[in-house]
Amino acid sequence: MTPSDLADRIRALPGTRTLTAIVGPPASGKSTLAEEVVAELGGEGALVAMDGFHLDDRLLEPAGLLPRKGAPETFDVEGFARLMAALRSGQEVIAPLFDRGREIAIAGAVRIPGSARHVVVEGNWLLLDAPGWRDLNWDLSVMLKVPEDILRARLERRWSGLSAEARASKIDGNDLPNARLVLEGSRPADLVIGSAD
Repeated sequence: MTPSDLADRIRALPGTRTLTAIVGPPASGKSTLAEEVVAELGGEGALVAMDGFHLDDRLLEPAGLLPRKGAPETFDVEGFARLMAALRSGQEVIAPLFDRGREIAIAGAVRIPGSARHVVVEGNWLLLDAPGWRDLNWDLSVMLKVPEDILRARLERRWSGLSAEARASKIDGNDLPNARLVLEGSRPADLVIGSAD
């Protein structure tokens, strides 16, 4: 399914504002697909990334969660759910954005205009069958399934600037366990898309 095909499927959804979840493991290509779909939707579309609800390192470190940053328990799922409810109103909504270069969420960084009929939301945990996450409702959900060997190769490239030890800690201690949980612990998606390298 191409981004254009997915945009057509989204346009056909009923309602004054729709929420589409694009879900996948780390390095599955969900952010890229979401951006491409929103580009196809033009002025009718807007993009929201779940990563804007990362808890700050100042909260994660004392809780011993900093090495697991990106796992479900390192997000403000209640705040994220409130944003999703606000988006349902069809009004303009302001959302946070995660700055990967600085590893922080920036409040008030994204404007979703009232004219955006279709909001595409991307993230790892949008279908997770766990408290808080399972209460999220989507008009359409899309899961990207990518073989683990391809994910590993992409993650190796993503973290290539780190030492071998730090890279292994990121990939085997966090990213791939998260990837397995996404694939094994998510509720069924409306659409499943495979991916090649």
